[in-house]
Amino acid sequence: MDPVVIPILVAALVVVFLVAATVRIVPQARRYNIERFGRYRRTLQPGLNFVLPVADRVNTKLDVREQVYSSDPKPVITEDNLVVNIDTVLYYQITDPRAAAYEVADYLHAIDQLTVTTLRNVIGSMDLEGTLTSREEINARLRAVLDDATGKWGIRVNRVEIKAIDPPNTIKEAMEKQMRAERDKRAAILHAEGERQAKILTAEGTKQKDILEAQGTQQAMILRADGESKAVELVFQAVHRNNADAKVLAYKYLETLPDLARSDNNTFWVIPGELTEAIRTVTTAFGDRSAGTGPPTGARREDAADAHASDKDHVGAPEIEVNSTLALDAVAAADEAAKQAAVAVSDAKAEAEAAGETRLPGRGPAPGG
Repeated sequence: MDPVVIPILVAALVVVFLVAATVRIVPQARRYNIERFGRYRRTLQPGLNFVLPVADRVNTKLDVREQVYSSDPKPVITEDNLVVNIDTVLYYQITDPRAAAYEVADYLHAIDQLTVTTLRNVIGSMDLEGTLTSREEINARLRAVLDDATGKWGIRVNRVEIKAIDPPNTIKEAMEKQMRAERDKRAAILHAEGERQAKILTAEGTKQKDILEAQGTQQAMILRADGESKAVELVFQAVHRNNADAKVLAYKYLETLPDLARSDNNTFWVIPGELTEAIRTVTTAFGDRSAGTGPPTGARREDAADAHASDKDHVGAPEIEVNSTLALDAVAAADEAAKQAAVAVSDAKAEAEAAGETRLPGRGPAPGG
């Protein structure tokens, strides 16, 4: 090999080494701490940078993006002396690469230990129930303490979250029983409330039904009473228009007695005192039919006296009281009264026919005799 070539090659290698040692290319979101003869010189920014070969060297390479650090479960004792395991998630970002490299030896380990001690201080003043329901408060207090402590380390804590809180198994079982009891309680309350609402609605429906039925009955009774009133008025007008005398009314009175006695509401029936007078009136009516051809007035008075005696023999029944031993069944008493009235009418007809035959001896027997 030519002796001249060897020095050229050595010089080229030296130049390449010097260029490589002088040029530093820093990626985006990275920071390089440069030391010159063991002392911090500066922090290289992203891009092309030049340093002194041999004198300057890169001490630390740091990532300034926001990073996530998840710690292992740490045992913490609550105020009511229960041990719970708590996992935390930390979101942090390096804001000062020089401080992160020279102010603390291992910033992740320092943050982890600071988180544990802060958790024990915060959780130690809460019971288990408060620990489970106060995560936002715990996160805020952790973030405030960590952000204040890590500021001088060139680190900013953006967010701290409690990932999990694991109580002992016995506490979990007790909590499950408590939650089951709460669910059963809510279910029983909802069921009772539903039954209450159903009963209220049923009662309201029954009330509305009774009201409507009562209103319907009221309207029916009013209409029925109105109809009966008009019927009575028409009958009254017809009676007065036809000039009906007491004999016709007495006869209608006798016809109504059986229907009055057959009513289901009558347990006892009292024969009214007007029954004899009504029968006498009817008898007199049939006697007056042959008054123009009958015997003289004296004979008629004797016949009327005999008829009156006969009426007393047939229908002079005593009045039945409620507590008397002569009380009869209502229907039987009505039928008996109707029979007595019929017998009295028949006797009156026979007497009238006999009086007619006595009055007119020259004629033949009366029709139907």
